[in-house]
Formats: sequence, structure tokens, C-alpha cells
Amino acid sequence: MPVLVASDLDRTLIYSAAALALTMPDARAPRLLCVEVHESKPLSYLTETAAGLLADLGDAAVFVPTTTRTRKQYQRINLPGPAPTYAICANGGHLLVDGVSDADWHARVQARLADECAPLAEIRDHLMASADPAWVRKHRVAEDLFAYLVVERELLPEDWVKELAVWAENRGWTVSLQGRKIYAVPKPLTKSAAMREVARRTGAELTLAAGDSLLDADLLLAADRSWRPGHGELADAGWAAPTITALPERGVLAGERILREFLKATRTPTP
Repeated sequence: MPVLVASDLDRTLIYSAAALALTMPDARAPRLLCVEVHESKPLSYLTETAAGLLADLGDAAVFVPTTTRTRKQYQRINLPGPAPTYAICANGGHLLVDGVSDADWHARVQARLADECAPLAEIRDHLMASADPAWVRKHRVAEDLFAYLVVERELLPEDWVKELAVWAENRGWTVSLQGRKIYAVPKPLTKSAAMREVARRTGAELTLAAGDSLLDADLLLAADRSWRPGHGELADAGWAAPTITALPERGVLAGERILREFLKATRTPTP
């Protein structure tokens, strides 16, 4: 039976220049491979070693990129190895099969959101009214599924995100702060549900996952074995569970370690 590997991308496998955390002397820094260009500028990287590991993983398992990115944002990424048959975008709102969104899956997600949580328009209106233009740089809606803000972190009031989270909780939404982005996402919109659907379709009996943020928590709990890096929301909160391994590595070297763990677990699965 195939092994399914569902991994978050940003700050888990791939890293912006600001998130690399290259704390070693320059002469010992790893060689990097750019895997995303946006507006003619390099944007995301992994180490060359990680690139080789990812190519090996694509041959050994069903590798499923699993991201909160929109489809357009995901399709900018050019990962090493065989092109994944499946990819999960928009936090589970879109399940791509050979690059095309599965219409039935998307319709099921939309129906559940309509039944279980406040409408996106209400959330967006609240963000527009309560977020101070002094520290908000952009208001965005992703795939008509969720909203996010791009902010200046040094100007962001310490309690604002906590207050937003309480307000959103009562309406069936989750709030997550990741770098310069504040996400408001409907609770039923989950990476884990989409991962389970891919596992059903592929017949995978072992599922592996990795992620760094609050929006990855459900994915990590749903998998048989999971890993989180030493940075990010989950690490900052000391978040743990019996099937989840907290790694000490931070930055781009954490991505390399996660890929080694995936390959080891794929080649020697525990009974």
C-alpha cells in the first residue's frame, strides 16, 4: 500500500529569504535552490540537499503539497522531483488532481461552510472596520473562502489578534498569525479533510505530515505520524501530541530534516 505524505510548504519545506534562519558562518551556509519566482524576483528556497531528498520522496511515496496558498500562488512554485498528482490548496478548499481543481470536492466544501459558520462577508467587513490602516498594508480574500491581512508586525498591537480570535471563534472561524499575515479561516475549511480524501482515493494505509502553524494542527493530528519544526506558531506555543515529533531545527535546515524524516518513515514504516 502506498504511503501518503501531506506537507505544508511555506516555512515547513520552502522558505523566503527572511525565514531562512542562516545562523551559521557564511562559509558554512548550505547551498540554496530557488523554487519560486514572483514578479521576476526570487521568492522561496530550499537547500540543494533538501531538493534531492524531495525528488527521492516523490518516487517513494504519494507526495501531496498541502498549503493555505491559493491555486495561483501554489502554481508559482516549481518543486524538484516528479509533479505531484494531488495538491491541496486554499487550506483544503481546493483539491487539485493533475493541476485541476476537483469540482465535486470544492462544492462539498462550500456547502459545509454555508451550513456551519458565519459568511465570509461578515468576517471581511469586521476586518475592514477594526484593523487600523496605520499597520495594515493589504486586505485580501483568497478563493472566496477566507480572508487575510498583510501587516507591519512591529506596529501590530499585541492584543489585537487575540481579540480578533475570540470574536471569530464565536462565528465558527479560526485566526492565525504567520509572519506578516493574519489569516481568518472557517473552522470546517481544513487540510486534514482533504488529506483524508486523498488517502481514500490512493488507498494509503500510512499517512505522514508536517507543518509549522496553527492552520496545520488538524493536519498533523490526522496523520499517523507528524513533525513540526522548531519555529512557527506551534513551536512558540509548545504544542505537542503523542504522534507528533517536535524537531529542534529552525529555518531552512528544518525543511531538510523534515524530508529526511519523511523518507526514513516511508522506507521503514512502523507496524
